[in-house]
Amino acid sequence: MSAKDHLVIFDTTLRDGEQSPGATMNKAEKLRIAKALEKLRVDVIEAGFAIASEGDFEAVKSIAETIKESTVCSLARAVDVDIDRAAEAIRPAERGRIHTFIATSPIHMQYKLMLSPDEVIEQAVRAVKRARSHVDDVEFSCEDAGRSELDFLCRIIEAAIDAGARTINIPDTVGYAIPEQFGETIRQIIHRVPNADKAIFSVHCHNDLGLAVSNSLAAVMNGARQVECTINGLGERAGNASLEEIVMAVRTRQDLFDVETRIDAQHIVPASRLVSTITGFPVQPNKAIVGANAFAHESGIHQDGVIKHRETYEIMRAQDVGWHTNSLVMGKHSGRNAFRTRLKELGIEFETESELNEAFSRFKALADLKHEIFDEDLQAIASDTLQSEEDARFSLVCMKVCSETGVVPRASLTLLMDGREHKVEGEGSGPVDATFRAIESLVDSGCNLQLYSVNAITSGTDAQGEVTVRLERGGRIVNGVGADTDIVIASAKAYIEALNQISRGGVRQHPQAADV
Repeated sequence: MSAKDHLVIFDTTLRDGEQSPGATMNKAEKLRIAKALEKLRVDVIEAGFAIASEGDFEAVKSIAETIKESTVCSLARAVDVDIDRAAEAIRPAERGRIHTFIATSPIHMQYKLMLSPDEVIEQAVRAVKRARSHVDDVEFSCEDAGRSELDFLCRIIEAAIDAGARTINIPDTVGYAIPEQFGETIRQIIHRVPNADKAIFSVHCHNDLGLAVSNSLAAVMNGARQVECTINGLGERAGNASLEEIVMAVRTRQDLFDVETRIDAQHIVPASRLVSTITGFPVQPNKAIVGANAFAHESGIHQDGVIKHRETYEIMRAQDVGWHTNSLVMGKHSGRNAFRTRLKELGIEFETESELNEAFSRFKALADLKHEIFDEDLQAIASDTLQSEEDARFSLVCMKVCSETGVVPRASLTLLMDGREHKVEGEGSGPVDATFRAIESLVDSGCNLQLYSVNAITSGTDAQGEVTVRLERGGRIVNGVGADTDIVIASAKAYIEALNQISRGGVRQHPQAADV
């Protein structure tokens, strides 16, 4: 690349990002995101935790079969069954990696693992050696390194490298670290571990104190050469270090960082939108890099400065990260080929002609309602189509809602349940409440509604509304997303999609839930 070191970007959106409550993705959705990450030129894609469920295994395997330009990685606890399952899942990959981990903090070793420090080192070494028997590329993580003792970290890291690990990850698992302290920890480890020159040192920071990106960058300045991060900072609890912020900080401040990434930054915004649409986690407007207001200026002083010279108030060009001014791409007179081409440019490809035809029909229907069709609309159409193509127990046929001043809102719906039509009605405090009550009068799901969120996909009163519904039942949390120019219809779609996810069953095992 250049005289500067290469900073490896390890994306864990599909694994740690999926641990966000309600962010569970199916195999097709994971594959779409993996393709977007490959286009973004991410070095390593952590595709999942293969032992967690059959669905996770199949998703990792599918990504390994499809992705050619990025390394495909699967997580595994430091136990034989996990490692062997991970190896089986990534076997089709052109470049595969097994990422194995064990806890190293006193509190985790004592209360979770119930192992002595020497036993933890012994298990770590055995796990790395078993992983190396399957693949050459093995990463070892010291879980909860942010609260681990430095002397013990140096001991277990030296042993893991001797056993064959070629990437050593120092995760701040609970978001406890402070940048200056964390950077010094990385520097000390690299300096004190005798065989440190045989491995790349990585960091994986959580955002519990809002410091994930700062801690990651402090680590890079002290010798880390891999950063584990996610699109939009998605992840467990308060999330992970944000990929877009890490990449653009390094690129913008080349006066301070002696590293470069190979990321194609123009695909950052499309990847952000895709992840947001699939997971149902909207991007806050003031989010750095990918938020709607990231390059917006309202202050007269700022506007005047930008007009005179952009760099007075902008340290990056919006176009460099994928924003564009000519956002109108399609209209009602656009043909099928133009539609297919634009979807491909957005990283959306359908496996079958029937899926494309269904999406094109939805596009034409939307074009009759909206004068302008934006990329965000096309993303929503694609997601809606792909969701409807899956095996669905419930689907919406038609609906009618009555809401007027002084009258209790009432909803009448025709639903398909297990292939049979049912007419249902419900009353509520508002049209959406009436709609949900009508659906529940048939389904009786026993779910608790944890979140109802509405976001406009684009600007204007004719914009599609994107509704996210989060349901919980028996400890399982799912998100349903629906889009339509009618918010009530979008709400019904979202609720029904969430019910379909609940009905499909299957509970993922949390990578840190079971004892090692």
